Amino acid sequence: MRYPYSILRAALALALAGAACSLRADELGDKGRDIFRKYQQTVVTVQVVQKITYSGAAKSGENRQELTGTVVDPSGLTVLALSACDPSEMYQRMLAQQGSQNKLEIEVADMQILLADGTELAAEIVLRDKDLDLAFVRPKSKPATPMTAVDLARSSTVQILDQVITLNRLNSAAGRAYAASVERINAVIQKPRTFYVPDSTMTSTTLGSPAFALDGNIVGVVVMRAVASGGGASRSVRENLSAIILPAEDILKAAKQAPEAKGEPGKKEEAKDAQPGK
Repeated sequence: MRYPYSILRAALALALAGAACSLRADELGDKGRDIFRKYQQTVVTVQVVQKITYSGAAKSGENRQELTGTVVDPSGLTVLALSACDPSEMYQRMLAQQGSQNKLEIEVADMQILLADGTELAAEIVLRDKDLDLAFVRPKSKPATPMTAVDLARSSTVQILDQVITLNRLNSAAGRAYAASVERINAVIQKPRTFYVPDSTMTSTTLGSPAFALDGNIVGVVVMRAVASGGGASRSVRENLSAIILPAEDILKAAKQAPEAKGEPGKKEEAKDAQPGK
């Protein structure tokens, strides 16, 4: 049977397109694995014990969780999402939007940076920036050897629909294995400050995960952005929250203000240049 030339041409075009897609996928995988191998140990698990007091309840409680942190200096300076390790202000804002007069207080009672070899480094929060949702953590004692860190000064910007590689450590059930995900940028926000909105598809990416451009440079770290509700108590709190990738440039500016650890659990410091509402 003879096939019309147009059908053969269409079939050939589809075959070539399929081959091109496969090649691009392989290239993405190769670049992603290179980034994973180079930067996986810049990602640490941070174990946090939170003491929670809610004025509307008869008693207080304690919460233990493991968070993702990104090491940004060989001294062990690590950045987390503030909303993950100390979400008191965010929760209080939600309560206020709902018209509640109750108060929620969260104290970080204990913190440990857990390294890949199982070493635990006692740590403390040395700087909070509530507007950027950043918490900077330092080991209370100098690490025996310099820690592998991301160079925030070598960063890249990305555009809408670009793909980025995010790194994470899984939970204890998964052996705290290092993991990587591919995220696509859904939006680039310019005002009031530049940040990136990743696709909401479920992956292993969590708050505190670093995101890298395919050229191998860091783009930023995943944090939570929260805004005040303009719709009153009837408006869903979820509408006022979004996971974003905060650019490395902003993180670097804040990191330069992080003081040395003083061994004072619960000590609160805020970035000097924090601008409310930004």
